[in-house]
Amino acid sequence: MKILVIEDDAQAAAYLVKGLKESGHVVDHAADGKDGLFMAGSENYDVLVVDRMLPGRDGLAVVEILRGAGTETPVLFLSALGSVDDRVRGLRAGGDDYLTKPYAFSELLARVEALGRRKSAAAVTTTRLHVGELEMDLLARKVKRAGKQIDLLPREFRLLEYLMRHEGNVVTRTMLLENVWDYHFDPQTNVIDVHVARLRQKIDREFPTPMIHTVRGAGYCLRA
Repeated sequence: MKILVIEDDAQAAAYLVKGLKESGHVVDHAADGKDGLFMAGSENYDVLVVDRMLPGRDGLAVVEILRGAGTETPVLFLSALGSVDDRVRGLRAGGDDYLTKPYAFSELLARVEALGRRKSAAAVTTTRLHVGELEMDLLARKVKRAGKQIDLLPREFRLLEYLMRHEGNVVTRTMLLENVWDYHFDPQTNVIDVHVARLRQKIDREFPTPMIHTVRGAGYCLRA
């Protein structure tokens, strides 16, 4: 999983990051609430581990802002405040779990991985994707932008679905070949360029703001 740890205590953060990485996860770290809020809103994480008492912005405020912006990433709060009222405030702010310090790393890891499984299970049952004014109905196989229906060929639909599921992130040529075309090698064709160009014509041509962006030397990114 990709995990963001927002923790201002350098020693505690180093311990957490090291343990999570040794358990096979990809981990980013933010040392205050302001940076943590920016990173959590800019990247797609599977789980956020958030300390309650943070400089810049309090952990509760960080999660409340993320929830208000529509971010549904599971959150595990860490805090030395362990009363019932404190735990309730954390959960009402949008937290999914609450662990009181000091804690055993094995328990933290189990809770983080349980939250990750919960997110994966929810993703399996997703039937609609939304990125800004772009909407995809996975069951009806329909796409709309600003309420206008857009007709896509099957491969274009798969390409757009993959881009939407990775909203805001750079998607490389290799990722597209492996996940949209099922090629596990580069066939040295311009198949991706052709399909992205066609998709752009349908998604962006009649609208003032483009959503599909080329990241030079890297790949493509879809964002509102």
